[in-house]
Amino acid sequence: MALITLSGYPASGKSSRALQIKRYLQEKLAQDPLLSHLSVVLLSDHSLSIPRDVYNDGRSEKPARAALFAALQRQMGANTILIVDALNYIKGFRYQMYCAAREHKLRVCTVYVVTQEDQCREWNNTRSKENKYSDSTLENLFLRYEEPSSMVRWDSPLFTVPWTDQEIPGAQIWETITVGTIKPPNTGTRAVAKAPTDALLTLEKTTLWTHCPFPFCQLQNPNHITITPRHSF
Repeated sequence: MALITLSGYPASGKSSRALQIKRYLQEKLAQDPLLSHLSVVLLSDHSLSIPRDVYNDGRSEKPARAALFAALQRQMGANTILIVDALNYIKGFRYQMYCAAREHKLRVCTVYVVTQEDQCREWNNTRSKENKYSDSTLENLFLRYEEPSSMVRWDSPLFTVPWTDQEIPGAQIWETITVGTIKPPNTGTRAVAKAPTDALLTLEKTTLWTHCPFPFCQLQNPNHITITPRHSF
C-alpha cells in the first residue's frame, strides 16, 4: 500500500519518530473496520539485527544495506504500510527504495527527522555500548549525510520533523499514503516479457526453411511444392 522512509542524522531520534508514526497509523486503521486487512510493519536495523559498527567502514556497510533492501522488498505489498527506520543517508539508496515502491505500485513519502549535531552527540553518549556509534563513525556520518529535498521526486512528499516537536504530522502522512498519487513503474525498471524457451530453435528452423534451396526442398517435400507455370502475354 505505502512506503514511509525515515531519514536523519545518526542518533537523531528516528526510531522514536518511527514508533510514533506506527502507533498513529495503527490507531487510524483500528477506527475503520473496512481497513482491517491492512497492517503496519516497522523495518529497522534493530529488527534485522544489524549492529551499529557496520557503519565503521564501507565494506561492512554495503552488505548491511543490501540486507535492508532485500527485507524491504519482501515486506512490500498492497496490504502493508511499511515504515523503514534506518539512516537512509545516501540519496542513491533512497532513490533505489523509491523505484522499488513504484514497481509494487505503492504510495510513498519521506519523513526527515531534523536534529542538531550537538544534540545527536549527547543522545549517542547516553546509549548502551551495543546501541551507540563510535565517535569517529558519528562524525563521519555527519559529513556523509545527504539531506532529503522536496525538489526531487524520490524524497517527496517530504515531511520535516524538528527534534523539538512533540508530535508528528500524522494527518498529513495518513492522507499521503491513503489518497496520494500512485506513480507507475519507471520504464527502466519495468519487467520485460521473456522470450519462450524454444525461441532460438524456432528461429533457427524458420531461417533454414526460408533459405532452403528450391531443389532440396522439392526433394524433401515433393507433395507440398507446386510449380506455377509462367504465362506468356
